[in-house]
Amino acid sequence: MIKVIVMGVGGKMGGRICSLVDAAEDMELVGAVEAPGHSLVGYDVGEVLGLKGRGVKVVDSLERSVDEGDVIIDFTHHDAAVKTVKTAADKKKAIVVGTTGLTAEEMEGVVRFGSQTRCVFAPNMSVGVNVILKVLASVAATLGDDYDVEILEAHHNQKKDAPSGTAVKMAQVIAEALGRNIEKVGVYERRGLIGARKKEEIGIQVLRAGDIVGEHTVIFGGQGERLEFIHRAHNRDNFARGALRAARWIVNQPKGIYDMQDVLGLKDRI
Repeated sequence: MIKVIVMGVGGKMGGRICSLVDAAEDMELVGAVEAPGHSLVGYDVGEVLGLKGRGVKVVDSLERSVDEGDVIIDFTHHDAAVKTVKTAADKKKAIVVGTTGLTAEEMEGVVRFGSQTRCVFAPNMSVGVNVILKVLASVAATLGDDYDVEILEAHHNQKKDAPSGTAVKMAQVIAEALGRNIEKVGVYERRGLIGARKKEEIGIQVLRAGDIVGEHTVIFGGQGERLEFIHRAHNRDNFARGALRAARWIVNQPKGIYDMQDVLGLKDRI
């Protein structure tokens, strides 16, 4: 039985992950964490999720429950990620991090501390998205510089970071396959008399509307044809299920930092 601690249980992702852990035959929810001052702190996590009491109280710091678990799952806020991973490393606990919107400094911190324990760090835990990431690298390398690359992502109107971590990852994967530096060729806004599109550009554009869970479209536009790769998330369960799959995998791995390509065994395929 894998003992799981979930961060941010009051959030949409955290709550859904808790429910799926609770329903899994090979997992046990042993810890539930929210930010200090959150209204759910002190309540039984089962009551919070609309389930029967589970005997697990929502606490306001990971330190209060970390010793109980085998693996921590974190989909919270970017400014808390480094501290969470450091705590996992200090306690030698496995951790799955799906938090997005991290600054370059925060990402460096997650990688540094994550490599000291067993850590899966990925901007998107969806199996489908990670298959597309693998495909995009192969397609970009094959098409080369003769095709323009544009990425369009759409999410709900409450999403705080832009572009999405998934769109950023897609751009990075494509840029690497094409031998480009996304920091130099990424274009995030177009307005006015901007002139002709530069050949090396990778456009990343953002939509925010309603309750869109997540949509990503990658376009390779050539002369006389275009290729489009689309992923649409119908609900958050695909991300939550991916997180559970990562948690099952990481508890049996040696120390190191991994991503979902490792979890799914995709690095040596396609």
